[in-house]
Amino acid sequence: MSFPRALRTLASSCARTSHPIRGYAGKATKKETASKTDAVLSSCPENTVLTGVNWLKGQPPVLALADEEYPPWLWTLLQPKVSTDEGPGSLTEKRKMKVERKTNIKYANLLKRHPTVLRLTF
Repeated sequence: MSFPRALRTLASSCARTSHPIRGYAGKATKKETASKTDAVLSSCPENTVLTGVNWLKGQPPVLALADEEYPPWLWTLLQPKVSTDEGPGSLTEKRKMKVERKTNIKYANLLKRHPTVLRLTF
């Protein structure tokens, strides 16, 4: 399991155990949002037992630490990546071309295996 995926699983398990009932809140202003994010970074309070994190037998349960004890880069892992370069030859365009190329290869292999499949033209 990748580290960001483990973090998502961990966050969802903490949310289930710490806050069993959740509702939708009204929209917050920028001042309220800034003060909330500065105060609380984690969804788990300190010393919460994190289920599913220790996978080795005979290990003591893993407890959540205080937010100050985690490195600052940890809180930026789940944020989406922002592409700064745009235009021809950019990383965004290369990623799109790679996905398109993979899709075309898969479709060509499908036609080789099953020639009766409806042929689509792009």
